[in-house]
Amino acid sequence: MLHRPIEPSEFAMDVITMIGNTGTYLDSPYHRYAEGPDLAGLDLATLVDLPAEVFHLTDLGTRGIPASVLRDRDVRGKAVLLHTGWDRLFGTPEYGVDAPFLTAEATEHLVEQGAVLVGIDSLNIDEVVLHGPRPAHSGLLAAGIHVVEHLTNLGELPPSGARFTAAPPAVEGFGTFPVRAFATLG
Repeated sequence: MLHRPIEPSEFAMDVITMIGNTGTYLDSPYHRYAEGPDLAGLDLATLVDLPAEVFHLTDLGTRGIPASVLRDRDVRGKAVLLHTGWDRLFGTPEYGVDAPFLTAEATEHLVEQGAVLVGIDSLNIDEVVLHGPRPAHSGLLAAGIHVVEHLTNLGELPPSGARFTAAPPAVEGFGTFPVRAFATLG
């Protein structure tokens, strides 16, 4: 929640109180692993101006994104952006129900192939099951691969050629924080 002083002032001094998992946000390894780097320990080269591979998966026909749909492109050193079309439901009750997710097999593939960041336009990169396993978060973050959730407008990007940025503030002791995620073309 953002608060502004009531009296007029020459400079506004703002206080923010919120949960780190708000809006579009980035998970660092510290989000899952206490020994992993927190937001302050992330290398900007893994967050800013990354070459992006966008996988358009709106006609997949299954909630779980399999490795087979990710095998045809080189993702080493790149941001992998998963466009499922789920962002069309953002802000509605349906957004949190039966959302698309990355399978364990696809997670292993992206780790083996050297992706540096994986983003999705869905509620969570994992299947949301109460007390269920979190193979995508666990596998990606253990490998030092950042996760960005709740992306929007990925459908406007080409499969290759975009550059992606999602840099959180360098806050010590935080594992996740909102980002201004964006892509540039050309």
